[in-house]
Amino acid sequence: MIVIAGYYRFPLDQLDAVKPAMARMIDLSRAEPGCGHYAFSEDIVEPGLIRVSESWEDEAALKAHATSAHMAEWRAASAAHGIHDRTITAYDVTGSRSL
Repeated sequence: MIVIAGYYRFPLDQLDAVKPAMARMIDLSRAEPGCGHYAFSEDIVEPGLIRVSESWEDEAALKAHATSAHMAEWRAASAAHGIHDRTITAYDVTGSRSL
């Protein structure tokens, strides 16, 4: 399993305008084969800070996601709305447990 975690920011005056593109990206990504979960969440304390959380079955699923048409659309939309301070990290997970 591959877990993705990170964040990025949007200017506050662009946040509402980019949300439909975010919702489209989430919906289409969740429907992809190998997607365990996919979420964007706005930080409660820091408006404009968007947290990213994903899990993928394997590297092939993640690569397919990275080359999907909706990823290209998302990249264009997020750039048009001023995305910045993007930090996303992939973690290879060999096991899990409930906390």
